[in-house]
Amino acid sequence: MYSAKASKLLSAAKAEVGDRIAITTGGKTHEGLLMPRIGTGDTDCLTLKLKSGYNIGIDAGKVEKIELIEKVKKMAKKEEPKGAKASKDDIVILGCGGTIASKIEYRTGAVHPAITTEELMQSFPKLKEKKIRSRILFSLLSEDMTTSHWQRIAEAVAEEIKAGCRGVILMHGTDTMHFTAAALSFMVTTPVPIVLVGSQRSSDRGSSDSVMNLMAAVMAAESDVAEVTVCMHATEDDDFCHLHRGTRVRKMHTSRRDAFQSVNERPIAKIWPDQTRMETLGSHVKRGERKLEVDTKIDRNVALLYTYPGITPKTVKALGKDSDGIVIAGTGLGHVPTNSTEDPNGISLVPEIKSLIDRGVPIVMAPQTIYGRLNMNVYTAGRLLNETGVIGHLCDWTPEVALVKLMWVLGHTKKMGEVREMMLTNIAGEITERSEPTEISRKE
Repeated sequence: MYSAKASKLLSAAKAEVGDRIAITTGGKTHEGLLMPRIGTGDTDCLTLKLKSGYNIGIDAGKVEKIELIEKVKKMAKKEEPKGAKASKDDIVILGCGGTIASKIEYRTGAVHPAITTEELMQSFPKLKEKKIRSRILFSLLSEDMTTSHWQRIAEAVAEEIKAGCRGVILMHGTDTMHFTAAALSFMVTTPVPIVLVGSQRSSDRGSSDSVMNLMAAVMAAESDVAEVTVCMHATEDDDFCHLHRGTRVRKMHTSRRDAFQSVNERPIAKIWPDQTRMETLGSHVKRGERKLEVDTKIDRNVALLYTYPGITPKTVKALGKDSDGIVIAGTGLGHVPTNSTEDPNGISLVPEIKSLIDRGVPIVMAPQTIYGRLNMNVYTAGRLLNETGVIGHLCDWTPEVALVKLMWVLGHTKKMGEVREMMLTNIAGEITERSEPTEISRKE
């Protein structure tokens, strides 16, 4: 709540949170939506959201005049009709939470899902040119995603495809979107495009990437790329988006609009939504080439461990006690401490790793460098791990994809030989025969 001083000024102007007002201070007038007091901010500071999307704070003690411009009515929430079926021309949008699938309720300051078809059309007017149907699966921050959510998403996607939709778009938070993309890549064999899309900047900010990303995702959903993909900004500018394969994409920056990058291969396509143009860059499964198959069996009891200088066997042992499998993000070409030189201060993880493998706990190697391919036959450390039974030699998956794949594989079998065979079989593009040169650094 605002202070008594600020509230008195607002009351005199008959203005409430959510109304459009003009505040004059220091001889200048600022117009915008009156926002709730933010968190533990100064109670005397009135917050306005400007037309640009940015907020400004104005000291109530320096206000010369407040004028009510427009009363903003709270929209009644409208639900999509239950049981609505998709036609063959529909693009179905499923809300899974995240910035892109939310709106700010200015009266309370709370964030709510904005995923009914009507709300989408209001937020993204260009969608009116398309045949869109949408519904909310759930609304949560992507860091709160669990394997159960992946299963629900896969089942919902399959339901829409069976109903005859042309393509499916998943509005998803960006932090763990690459995990979900990988999970769906293993769980769903699809005859139509399945596109995950998110937003690094909220739609109320002037620098938001939500509109361009979503419109590019719609184009991808209408295309012939019948795979699980991620569609996001390709650069910091509003020029084009990249369409990434679900098992080869990773979020590589905390906040940049071009945070999502394809690893060890080029993106599948470049999309210019303003020009309605899409250019294919790499091979892909085409629409209708495969029949729908859904297999959501998964074992969530798998751990991801980054090795580091000073790591001890106790750490590996403790993790192995309650895990059905472990992915180790190793250094370089796929290494952990082995003390191959028998240094008196050295530590070797090999005995503990061998003990876990002998006990039936599969250990999978992935490169913590993210880019590049494992080769565990070059150095002694790698050869020791390879001989011990660690899985991953010559694989170029990312640690996150290796984790998700091991979860999916262990959902189907616990037999070590079968686990090894399935892990080393390319299922959804997660293992390539040849790593393509990709850009791993960019000028800021």
